[in-house]
Amino acid sequence: MKTENKTTPAAPRKVLVVNAGSSSLKFMLFSMEGEIMLARGIVERIGLEGTRLKYFRHDERQLVEEAPVSDHDGALRLICGKLVDPDCGVIESLAAVEAIGHRVVHGGEKFHDSITVDDEVKRIIREYAILAPLHNPPNLSGIEACERVFPGVPNVAVFDTAFHHSMPPASYLYAIPYNYYERYGIRKYGFHGTSHKYVAYATARFLGKDISELRLITCHLGNGSSITAVDRGKVADTSMGMTPLPGLVMGTRCGDIDPAVVLYLVRQGMSADEIDHLLNKKSGLLGVAGIGSSDMRDIIAAAEKGNQQASRALWMFVHRLVSYIGSYYTILHGAHAVVFTGGIGENSAYIRARVVSQLGVLGCHLDEGKNNVSGQPAVISDERSTLKAIVMPTNEELMIARETARILTSSADPSRPQASPGGNNS
Repeated sequence: MKTENKTTPAAPRKVLVVNAGSSSLKFMLFSMEGEIMLARGIVERIGLEGTRLKYFRHDERQLVEEAPVSDHDGALRLICGKLVDPDCGVIESLAAVEAIGHRVVHGGEKFHDSITVDDEVKRIIREYAILAPLHNPPNLSGIEACERVFPGVPNVAVFDTAFHHSMPPASYLYAIPYNYYERYGIRKYGFHGTSHKYVAYATARFLGKDISELRLITCHLGNGSSITAVDRGKVADTSMGMTPLPGLVMGTRCGDIDPAVVLYLVRQGMSADEIDHLLNKKSGLLGVAGIGSSDMRDIIAAAEKGNQQASRALWMFVHRLVSYIGSYYTILHGAHAVVFTGGIGENSAYIRARVVSQLGVLGCHLDEGKNNVSGQPAVISDERSTLKAIVMPTNEELMIARETARILTSSADPSRPQASPGGNNS
């Protein structure tokens, strides 16, 4: 009997990572051998006055130039021109790009994993734009631009929501009639999943442990913030919900709020769009601190000068985060580490100190000397701590590149849609 030999596809040697926003296109090009970042950058203000490219090479050479670009196709072609430029490029021709990975914010119920893009995948991403109207449409535009500029090169969609699909029903369901979940897919999805996954696995390597041995609380803290309970590599719970609005206090988002507040504002005459703008763009640190900035550095500076509103905003941020850490510690039946990442988590010793100072009851105690660190892995808790506090820089782009390579080299195809409403973890 003749046995068919099945060979695993060769891993892509160079992967382009694309993150398309409504008026921007971020990119990174990786050599997957050694996972080396060759070049990165962003085209800003696409279709607006003052469009500009920022381009950074692995050897720290950089350039900034203005260029009139009206759409994502134009932005991508501008980037490609720099990648192959004899003076500042990093590849001889675009043929060196063997795969493209895309950040896609919302995968809804149907995508529990990263996926090779085809027409059906694009249709579903477009369908889920109703859940992420500011993100999925430009994410899809980035995919379609790459299809035109790199014909025949595989595109892989990597979803912010995918890592959170291991949550049990007790975590992801809302206490409203179940048929609303079945009919409309109303549930908690969670976001920042690519970051939380990267940081969880990076922390395991940092500690010399297998991810299957660890219970971690990962805190992605930036202008958008979320916290996730990771139980041996699977998500037990996460703070963001059906949208990125709930959970922690964020730069301009309110986080958790009594839903009756929305009804009250409606009865005061506000429209749905006005309330949406209020809660997503005018609330959080920006709304509470009242200094005209949502930047944590500005708010800390104002608080240290005696601004009471800024101080109040800081303690609200810390209080909400500590509350979630305590909750997730209990859900996990104890944890090995609290991990800080994101712009604030990696760089603000001030915030980390105020959070860890309240975790003594969980066995976590700050080492002030070790906390004087920014942007590099470090244990910042002292030797007596049974719950470690760790700083771990995130790298979502590298995670997307890894996911792209994994999907394209997997012998089994995990990339097809895997569930429909009512069919997950039930």
